Amino acid sequence: MEDILNTIREYADNAHGTQMRKYTPERYIVHPIRVMETCRNYDASLPVLAAALLHDVIEDTPVTEQELHGFLKTVMSNEDAEKTLQLVVEMTDVYVWDTYPHWNRKRRKQAELERITTTSPQAQTIKYADIIDNTTEIALHDRDFAPRYLRECLNILKAADKGNPELYQRALATVREGLRGLRR
Repeated sequence: MEDILNTIREYADNAHGTQMRKYTPERYIVHPIRVMETCRNYDASLPVLAAALLHDVIEDTPVTEQELHGFLKTVMSNEDAEKTLQLVVEMTDVYVWDTYPHWNRKRRKQAELERITTTSPQAQTIKYADIIDNTTEIALHDRDFAPRYLRECLNILKAADKGNPELYQRALATVREGLRGLRR
């Protein structure tokens, strides 16, 4: 399984290309790797770990759903490829500015929140890990944006509660601690 995950990590890293993390001088891939490692402690299935590595590829790179599916079928069973793709699609924001420029952020985030509540427990588990990783960076490096972002995350967590219950509690605690830290 580790060989497959290494191949997927390389694919994700290549897909993200020269993208960097917004607040640190790190290649973008460090974020999906941290999300995967967090997930590994709660759900070590190949599709979950692979989707954690790939969770931003469709949303943030030129890679299409079809291209990703074609790649996945070359490195894992069809069943795992289908499940991984499903999870990545579930993790991909639909209500983004590029598609809905006439909607303000609040409206887009509300529609996205409603969509997230319909996603699978495994996708929600990945979302919790994503929230934990992003919350830590944003609360530390962007005190102006952090209150809004953390409130949005709290709303997601209140509505999307079907994922791993232990990771859910950890995500809630991380967001709440981030909000408390901003008040100090």
